[in-house]
Amino acid sequence: MPQPNPMLERLQEVLPQIAANAEKAEDLRQMPQENVDMLKGIQLHRSFLPKAYGGLEISLPEFTDCIAALSGACCSTAWAFSLLCTHNHQLAMFSKECQDEVWGDDPDATACSSIAPLGKYEEAEGGVRFTGDMTWSSGSDHAEWAIVGFNRMVDGEKVYCFAAIPRQDYEIIDDWYAMAMKGSGTKTLHIVDVFVPEHRISAARDMMEGKSKGFGLYPDSKVFYTPYRPYFASGFAAMALGTAERMLDIYREYNAKRVRAYTGAEVKVSIPMLTRLAESTQQVAAARAYLEKTWQEHKVHSERHEYPSKETLTYWRTNQAYAVKMCNQATDRLWKGLGASNWMNSREGQRVWRDNHMTAAHAYTDYDTCAQILGRELMGLAPDPGLL
Repeated sequence: MPQPNPMLERLQEVLPQIAANAEKAEDLRQMPQENVDMLKGIQLHRSFLPKAYGGLEISLPEFTDCIAALSGACCSTAWAFSLLCTHNHQLAMFSKECQDEVWGDDPDATACSSIAPLGKYEEAEGGVRFTGDMTWSSGSDHAEWAIVGFNRMVDGEKVYCFAAIPRQDYEIIDDWYAMAMKGSGTKTLHIVDVFVPEHRISAARDMMEGKSKGFGLYPDSKVFYTPYRPYFASGFAAMALGTAERMLDIYREYNAKRVRAYTGAEVKVSIPMLTRLAESTQQVAAARAYLEKTWQEHKVHSERHEYPSKETLTYWRTNQAYAVKMCNQATDRLWKGLGASNWMNSREGQRVWRDNHMTAAHAYTDYDTCAQILGRELMGLAPDPGLL
Protein backbone atom coordinates (compact mmCIF):
# COMPACT_ATOMS: atom_id res chain seq x y z
CA MET A 1 0.00 0.00 0.00
CA PRO A 2 1.44 3.44 -0.96
CA GLN A 3 2.63 5.47 2.01
CA PRO A 4 1.58 9.12 2.48
CA ASN A 5 4.01 11.51 0.83
CA PRO A 6 3.12 15.17 1.45
CA MET A 7 6.14 16.38 -0.53
CA LEU A 8 5.01 14.44 -3.59
CA GLU A 9 1.55 15.95 -3.27
CA ARG A 10 3.05 19.46 -3.26
CA LEU A 11 5.30 18.59 -6.16
CA GLN A 12 2.37 17.45 -8.31
CA GLU A 13 1.02 21.01 -8.22
CA VAL A 14 4.08 22.47 -9.98
CA LEU A 15 4.92 19.59 -12.35
CA PRO A 16 2.76 20.85 -15.25
CA GLN A 17 4.67 24.14 -15.38
CA ILE A 18 8.03 22.39 -15.04
CA ALA A 19 7.05 20.11 -17.93
CA ALA A 20 6.07 23.17 -19.96
CA ASN A 21 9.56 24.58 -19.32
CA ALA A 22 11.43 21.46 -20.50
CA GLU A 23 12.38 22.86 -23.91
CA LYS A 24 13.36 26.14 -22.29
CA ALA A 25 15.72 24.25 -19.98
CA GLU A 26 17.39 22.63 -22.97
CA ASP A 27 17.72 25.97 -24.76
CA LEU A 28 19.23 27.61 -21.66
CA ARG A 29 21.44 24.56 -20.95
CA GLN A 30 20.57 24.94 -17.29
CA MET A 31 17.51 24.88 -15.03
CA PRO A 32 15.25 27.87 -15.62
CA GLN A 33 15.15 30.06 -12.53
CA GLU A 34 11.38 29.61 -12.49
CA ASN A 35 11.85 25.86 -11.94
CA VAL A 36 14.26 26.45 -9.09
CA ASP A 37 11.89 28.95 -7.49
CA MET A 38 8.95 26.54 -7.71
CA LEU A 39 10.90 23.63 -6.23
CA LYS A 40 12.29 25.78 -3.45
CA GLY A 41 8.79 27.11 -2.92
CA ILE A 42 7.60 23.63 -1.95
CA GLN A 43 10.86 23.17 0.05
CA LEU A 44 12.07 20.13 -1.88
CA HIS A 45 15.62 21.42 -1.42
CA ARG A 46 15.18 21.03 2.35
CA SER A 47 14.52 17.29 2.06
CA PHE A 48 17.87 16.38 3.65
CA LEU A 49 18.65 19.65 5.38
CA PRO A 50 19.09 19.02 9.14
CA LYS A 51 16.06 20.02 11.19
CA ALA A 52 18.41 22.17 13.26
CA TYR A 53 18.52 24.56 10.27
CA GLY A 54 14.85 24.28 9.39
CA GLY A 55 15.12 21.14 7.27
CA LEU A 56 12.60 18.35 6.75
CA GLU A 57 14.73 15.19 6.95
CA ILE A 58 12.28 13.16 4.86
CA SER A 59 12.92 9.48 4.16
CA LEU A 60 14.78 8.28 1.10
CA PRO A 61 11.70 6.51 -0.39
CA GLU A 62 9.69 9.74 -0.12
CA PHE A 63 12.47 11.69 -1.81
CA THR A 64 13.08 9.24 -4.65
CA ASP A 65 9.35 9.10 -5.44
CA CYS A 66 9.52 12.88 -5.90
CA ILE A 67 12.59 12.71 -8.15
CA ALA A 68 11.01 9.99 -10.30
CA ALA A 69 7.93 12.17 -10.77
CA LEU A 70 10.02 15.27 -11.44
CA SER A 71 12.11 13.47 -14.07
CA GLY A 72 8.96 12.59 -15.99
CA ALA A 73 8.32 16.32 -16.35
CA CYS A 74 11.91 17.50 -16.99
CA CYS A 75 14.77 15.14 -16.34
CA SER A 76 17.39 17.89 -16.68
CA THR A 77 15.76 19.73 -13.80
CA ALA A 78 15.46 16.49 -11.81
CA TRP A 79 19.14 15.69 -12.35
CA ALA A 80 20.44 19.07 -11.23
CA PHE A 81 17.98 19.72 -8.42
CA SER A 82 18.18 16.24 -6.91
CA LEU A 83 21.93 16.67 -6.54
CA LEU A 84 21.47 20.03 -4.84
CA CYS A 85 19.19 18.18 -2.41
CA THR A 86 21.36 15.14 -1.75
CA HIS A 87 24.47 17.27 -1.26
CA ASN A 88 22.77 18.59 1.88
CA HIS A 89 22.88 15.04 3.22
CA GLN A 90 26.61 14.98 2.50
CA LEU A 91 27.21 18.41 4.04
CA ALA A 92 25.47 17.25 7.23
CA MET A 93 28.42 14.91 7.70
CA PHE A 94 30.94 17.75 7.67
CA SER A 95 31.88 19.57 10.87
CA LYS A 96 29.37 21.71 12.74
CA GLU A 97 31.53 24.75 11.95
CA CYS A 98 31.24 24.02 8.23
CA GLN A 99 27.47 23.53 8.45
CA ASP A 100 27.09 26.83 10.28
CA GLU A 101 29.01 28.56 7.49
CA VAL A 102 26.79 27.04 4.81
CA TRP A 103 23.37 27.29 6.48
CA GLY A 104 23.73 29.52 9.50
CA ASP A 105 22.67 32.69 7.70
CA ASP A 106 20.98 31.03 4.72
CA PRO A 107 19.17 27.72 5.32
CA ASP A 108 18.13 27.75 1.65
CA ALA A 109 21.77 27.51 0.52
CA THR A 110 22.66 24.47 -1.58
CA ALA A 111 25.85 22.96 -2.96
CA CYS A 112 26.80 21.62 -6.37
CA SER A 113 29.70 19.20 -6.67
CA SER A 114 32.53 17.77 -8.68
CA ILE A 115 33.47 14.81 -6.54
CA ALA A 116 35.98 12.89 -8.66
CA PRO A 117 39.34 13.35 -6.87
CA LEU A 118 40.88 15.45 -9.63
CA GLY A 119 41.72 18.55 -7.60
CA LYS A 120 45.28 19.56 -6.75
CA TYR A 121 46.33 20.88 -3.39
CA GLU A 122 49.17 22.15 -1.26
CA GLU A 123 49.23 21.78 2.50
CA ALA A 124 48.84 25.09 4.34
CA GLU A 125 48.61 26.09 7.96
CA GLY A 126 45.14 25.14 9.15
CA GLY A 127 44.04 23.51 5.88
CA VAL A 128 44.97 23.26 2.20
CA ARG A 129 45.23 25.48 -0.84
CA PHE A 130 43.06 23.98 -3.59
CA THR A 131 43.36 24.32 -7.38
CA GLY A 132 41.53 22.59 -10.20
CA ASP A 133 39.17 22.74 -13.15
CA MET A 134 36.45 20.59 -11.62
CA THR A 135 34.14 19.16 -14.27
CA TRP A 136 30.62 17.68 -14.26
CA SER A 137 29.16 20.11 -11.73
CA SER A 138 25.41 19.91 -12.29
CA GLY A 139 23.19 22.78 -11.15
CA SER A 140 26.23 24.93 -10.42
CA ASP A 141 24.53 28.13 -11.58
CA HIS A 142 22.01 27.79 -8.76
CA ALA A 143 24.32 26.76 -5.90
CA GLU A 144 25.98 28.85 -3.20
CA TRP A 145 28.67 26.25 -2.43
CA ALA A 146 30.59 23.46 -4.15
CA ILE A 147 31.85 20.12 -2.86
CA VAL A 148 35.00 19.09 -4.72
CA GLY A 149 37.18 15.99 -4.57
CA PHE A 150 40.90 15.47 -4.17
CA ASN A 151 43.36 12.84 -2.97
CA ARG A 152 45.28 13.95 0.10
CA MET A 153 48.38 12.29 1.48
CA VAL A 154 47.84 11.52 5.18
CA ASP A 155 50.58 9.63 7.06
CA GLY A 156 51.90 8.28 3.77
CA GLU A 157 48.49 7.11 2.60
CA LYS A 158 46.43 8.57 -0.25
CA VAL A 159 43.05 9.53 1.24
CA TYR A 160 40.09 10.47 -0.95
CA CYS A 161 38.71 13.73 0.49
CA PHE A 162 36.08 16.38 -0.14
CA ALA A 163 36.42 20.13 0.32
CA ALA A 164 33.52 22.58 0.66
CA ILE A 165 34.15 25.89 -1.14
CA PRO A 166 31.89 28.99 -1.26
CA ARG A 167 30.67 30.45 -4.54
CA GLN A 168 32.83 33.56 -4.34
CA ASP A 169 35.96 31.39 -4.47
CA TYR A 170 35.41 29.82 -7.91
CA GLU A 171 34.40 30.71 -11.44
CA ILE A 172 31.83 28.73 -13.45
CA ILE A 173 33.01 27.89 -16.98
CA ASP A 174 30.04 27.68 -19.35
CA ASP A 175 31.02 24.55 -21.27
CA TRP A 176 27.94 22.29 -21.02
CA TYR A 177 27.05 21.23 -24.58
CA ALA A 178 25.65 17.71 -24.45
CA MET A 179 23.26 15.35 -26.23
CA ALA A 180 21.26 14.56 -23.08
CA MET A 181 20.44 16.28 -19.80
CA LYS A 182 20.93 19.42 -21.83
CA GLY A 183 19.29 21.60 -19.20
CA SER A 184 21.23 20.29 -16.20
CA GLY A 185 23.88 23.03 -16.36
CA THR A 186 26.63 20.50 -15.71
CA LYS A 187 29.52 22.94 -16.03
CA THR A 188 33.15 23.25 -14.90
CA LEU A 189 34.29 24.98 -11.72
CA HIS A 190 37.53 26.91 -12.18
CA ILE A 191 39.32 27.08 -8.81
CA VAL A 192 42.74 28.67 -8.35
CA ASP A 193 44.79 28.54 -5.14
CA VAL A 194 41.82 28.79 -2.77
CA PHE A 195 42.40 28.27 0.93
CA VAL A 196 40.14 25.62 2.45
CA PRO A 197 40.25 25.40 6.27
CA GLU A 198 40.43 21.99 7.91
CA HIS A 199 36.84 22.16 9.18
CA ARG A 200 35.63 22.24 5.58
CA ILE A 201 37.46 19.03 4.62
CA SER A 202 36.18 15.49 5.14
CA ALA A 203 37.45 12.06 4.08
CA ALA A 204 35.05 10.10 1.87
CA ARG A 205 35.76 6.89 3.77
CA ASP A 206 34.77 8.53 7.05
CA MET A 207 31.44 9.50 5.49
CA MET A 208 30.87 5.87 4.53
CA GLU A 209 31.79 4.45 7.94
CA GLY A 210 30.22 6.82 10.46
CA LYS A 211 33.51 8.47 11.38
CA SER A 212 33.12 11.94 9.88
CA LYS A 213 33.25 15.14 11.90
CA GLY A 214 29.48 15.55 11.65
CA PHE A 215 28.62 12.01 12.70
CA GLY A 216 26.37 11.96 15.76
CA LEU A 217 25.48 15.65 15.64
CA TYR A 218 21.80 14.78 15.26
CA PRO A 219 21.08 11.81 17.56
CA ASP A 220 17.32 11.93 16.92
CA SER A 221 17.65 11.98 13.14
CA LYS A 222 16.30 9.16 10.99
CA VAL A 223 18.32 10.04 7.87
CA PHE A 224 21.86 10.87 8.91
CA TYR A 225 22.93 7.52 10.35
CA THR A 226 23.74 6.15 6.94
CA PRO A 227 26.61 6.26 4.41
CA TYR A 228 26.52 9.34 2.20
CA ARG A 229 27.03 7.65 -1.17
CA PRO A 230 23.69 5.77 -1.53
CA TYR A 231 21.83 9.03 -0.84
CA PHE A 232 24.03 10.94 -3.28
CA ALA A 233 23.43 8.38 -6.04
CA SER A 234 19.77 7.57 -5.40
CA GLY A 235 18.53 10.19 -7.83
CA PHE A 236 20.12 8.56 -10.87
CA ALA A 237 18.03 5.40 -10.53
CA ALA A 238 14.92 7.42 -9.65
CA MET A 239 15.38 9.41 -12.86
CA ALA A 240 15.79 6.26 -14.94
CA LEU A 241 12.53 5.02 -13.46
CA GLY A 242 10.67 8.30 -13.94
CA THR A 243 11.70 8.72 -17.57
CA ALA A 244 10.84 5.08 -18.34
CA GLU A 245 7.39 5.54 -16.79
CA ARG A 246 6.92 8.71 -18.81
CA MET A 247 7.97 6.88 -22.00
CA LEU A 248 5.25 4.31 -21.36
CA ASP A 249 2.69 7.14 -21.31
CA ILE A 250 4.12 8.73 -24.46
CA TYR A 251 4.12 5.43 -26.34
CA ARG A 252 0.57 4.52 -25.34
CA GLU A 253 -0.89 7.97 -26.02
CA TYR A 254 0.87 8.36 -29.37
CA ASN A 255 -0.04 4.92 -30.72
CA ALA A 256 -3.65 5.16 -29.54
CA LYS A 257 -4.36 7.57 -32.41
CA ARG A 258 -1.57 6.67 -34.84
CA VAL A 259 -2.46 5.53 -38.37
CA ARG A 260 0.02 4.07 -40.86
CA ALA A 261 0.68 6.72 -43.50
CA TYR A 262 0.75 4.33 -46.46
CA THR A 263 -2.00 1.87 -45.51
CA GLY A 264 -4.30 3.68 -43.08
CA ALA A 265 -4.02 0.78 -40.62
CA GLU A 266 -4.55 1.55 -36.93
CA VAL A 267 -1.29 0.95 -35.06
CA LYS A 268 -3.00 0.37 -31.71
CA VAL A 269 -4.22 -3.08 -32.80
CA SER A 270 -0.90 -4.28 -34.24
CA ILE A 271 0.72 -7.17 -32.39
CA PRO A 272 4.26 -5.66 -32.25
CA MET A 273 2.91 -2.44 -30.72
CA LEU A 274 0.95 -4.35 -28.10
CA THR A 275 3.77 -6.71 -27.14
CA ARG A 276 6.31 -3.89 -26.87
CA LEU A 277 3.96 -2.01 -24.55
CA ALA A 278 3.17 -5.09 -22.48
CA GLU A 279 6.75 -6.22 -21.92
CA SER A 280 8.05 -2.72 -21.18
CA THR A 281 5.21 -2.07 -18.75
CA GLN A 282 6.10 -5.20 -16.79
CA GLN A 283 9.82 -4.50 -16.94
CA VAL A 284 9.40 -0.95 -15.62
CA ALA A 285 7.08 -2.20 -12.88
CA ALA A 286 9.72 -4.75 -11.90
CA ALA A 287 12.36 -2.02 -11.79
CA ARG A 288 10.15 0.10 -9.53
CA ALA A 289 9.52 -2.81 -7.17
CA TYR A 290 13.25 -3.58 -6.99
CA LEU A 291 14.13 0.04 -6.31
CA GLU A 292 11.40 0.52 -3.72
CA LYS A 293 12.63 -2.57 -1.86
CA THR A 294 16.18 -1.23 -1.91
CA TRP A 295 15.23 2.29 -0.83
CA GLN A 296 13.08 0.88 1.97
CA GLU A 297 16.13 -1.02 3.24
CA HIS A 298 18.04 2.27 3.29
CA LYS A 299 15.27 3.80 5.36
CA VAL A 300 15.10 0.96 7.86
CA HIS A 301 18.86 0.89 8.43
CA SER A 302 18.97 4.64 8.95
CA GLU A 303 16.01 4.68 11.34
CA ARG A 304 17.69 1.96 13.38
CA HIS A 305 21.00 3.85 13.31
CA GLU A 306 22.44 0.67 11.82
CA TYR A 307 25.24 0.92 9.29
CA PRO A 308 24.95 -1.62 6.43
CA SER A 309 27.36 -4.52 6.05
CA LYS A 310 29.72 -4.55 3.08
CA GLU A 311 27.47 -7.14 1.42
CA THR A 312 24.34 -5.01 1.94
CA LEU A 313 26.09 -1.90 0.66
CA THR A 314 27.15 -3.83 -2.45
CA TYR A 315 23.57 -4.88 -3.13
CA TRP A 316 22.28 -1.33 -2.61
CA ARG A 317 24.72 -0.01 -5.19
CA THR A 318 24.25 -2.75 -7.77
CA ASN A 319 20.49 -3.10 -7.35
CA GLN A 320 20.07 0.49 -8.43
CA ALA A 321 22.36 0.04 -11.42
CA TYR A 322 20.48 -3.08 -12.53
CA ALA A 323 17.16 -1.26 -12.26
CA VAL A 324 18.60 1.52 -14.46
CA LYS A 325 19.59 -1.14 -16.99
CA MET A 326 16.03 -2.52 -16.98
CA CYS A 327 14.60 0.96 -17.50
CA ASN A 328 16.99 1.55 -20.42
CA GLN A 329 15.92 -1.72 -22.02
CA ALA A 330 12.23 -0.94 -21.61
CA THR A 331 12.67 2.55 -23.02
CA ASP A 332 14.64 1.28 -26.02
CA ARG A 333 11.94 -1.28 -26.78
CA LEU A 334 9.33 1.48 -26.87
CA TRP A 335 11.52 3.93 -28.74
CA LYS A 336 12.03 1.52 -31.62
CA GLY A 337 8.27 1.39 -32.12
CA LEU A 338 7.57 5.13 -32.01
CA GLY A 339 8.25 5.89 -35.66
CA ALA A 340 10.38 8.39 -37.54
CA SER A 341 8.39 11.49 -36.61
CA ASN A 342 9.52 11.14 -33.01
CA TRP A 343 13.10 11.86 -34.03
CA MET A 344 12.06 15.49 -34.49
CA ASN A 345 13.51 17.83 -31.86
CA SER A 346 10.04 19.07 -31.01
CA ARG A 347 8.87 15.63 -29.86
CA GLU A 348 9.01 14.80 -26.18
CA GLY A 349 9.78 11.14 -26.85
CA GLN A 350 13.28 11.74 -28.19
CA ARG A 351 14.17 13.95 -25.20
CA VAL A 352 12.91 11.39 -22.70
CA TRP A 353 14.78 8.61 -24.52
CA ARG A 354 18.03 10.61 -24.53
CA ASP A 355 17.76 11.52 -20.87
CA ASN A 356 16.87 7.98 -19.86
CA HIS A 357 20.14 6.76 -21.34
CA MET A 358 22.12 9.47 -19.60
CA THR A 359 21.05 8.03 -16.25
CA ALA A 360 23.14 4.94 -17.08
CA ALA A 361 26.21 6.96 -18.01
CA HIS A 362 27.20 7.96 -14.47
CA ALA A 363 30.07 6.01 -12.92
CA TYR A 364 27.79 4.85 -10.12
CA THR A 365 25.21 3.29 -12.47
CA ASP A 366 27.60 1.71 -15.00
CA TYR A 367 26.36 -1.87 -14.85
CA ASP A 368 29.53 -3.36 -16.37
CA THR A 369 31.31 -2.08 -13.27
CA CYS A 370 28.51 -3.00 -10.89
CA ALA A 371 28.25 -6.57 -12.15
CA GLN A 372 31.94 -7.07 -11.40
CA ILE A 373 31.55 -5.57 -7.93
CA LEU A 374 28.62 -7.84 -7.07
CA GLY A 375 30.23 -10.89 -8.64
CA ARG A 376 33.36 -10.46 -6.53
CA GLU A 377 31.24 -10.06 -3.40
CA LEU A 378 29.25 -13.21 -4.21
CA MET A 379 32.45 -15.18 -4.71
CA GLY A 380 34.04 -13.91 -1.50
CA LEU A 381 36.77 -12.02 -3.35
CA ALA A 382 38.32 -8.82 -2.05
CA PRO A 383 37.04 -5.59 -3.65
CA ASP A 384 38.96 -4.53 -6.76
CA PRO A 385 40.43 -1.06 -6.05
CA GLY A 386 40.17 -0.35 -9.78
CA LEU A 387 36.37 -0.42 -9.54
CA LEU A 388 34.67 2.64 -8.04
